[in-house]
Amino acid sequence: MKNIAVLASGRGTNLQAIIENVENGTLHANLACVISDNENAKALERARKHNIKAIYLDPGPKKTWLIPEVEQNYVKTLQDHNVDLVCLAGFMRILKKPLLDAFAGRIINIHPALLPSFPGLNVQKKALDWGVKFSGCTVHFVDDTVDGGPIIVQAAVPVLDDDTPEKLAERILKEEWRIYTEAINLVLSGKYKIDGRRVIKTDDR
Repeated sequence: MKNIAVLASGRGTNLQAIIENVENGTLHANLACVISDNENAKALERARKHNIKAIYLDPGPKKTWLIPEVEQNYVKTLQDHNVDLVCLAGFMRILKKPLLDAFAGRIINIHPALLPSFPGLNVQKKALDWGVKFSGCTVHFVDDTVDGGPIIVQAAVPVLDDDTPEKLAERILKEEWRIYTEAINLVLSGKYKIDGRRVIKTDDR
């Protein structure tokens, strides 16, 4: 059983789905630890309720990223817990070289839009403002771009005429809970290859 870690900054709803899917056997992994840059994050509380190691790590002086020495502390903590795959779930920091190098090809993220459309923040409002008929969510590998790594799994959600950003986000969230587990299982299985930007399932590994 391989070890995963979840990095989260907020309420941890995707974390909760991961915890439940580990416990019910849908997700074939051991959740070794949950790490947050926010000592008051509900994600840490969720982890503790399930007897999962919950760790607050000081994020340092920057608001949207970690300075190298701080990020190296994150790397060390993940390595100390023998983490095979790092799963970002509402972690509000852009990762830089220390983490990307230490866990190359082993960091994934879930984003509440159909990438490459609407990267960044406030994505449901952006989708409604653009008048798209479908939105959704994406699990992708993390690289040195913002929400730009190769796409692993996506799910589409229709945009309704009476949608608000909050209503749309709630429906997308239910799909996030489903596809994140699917993506984690795929990556941990090793039964995929990356061809250019395409993540292709294989049966030969």
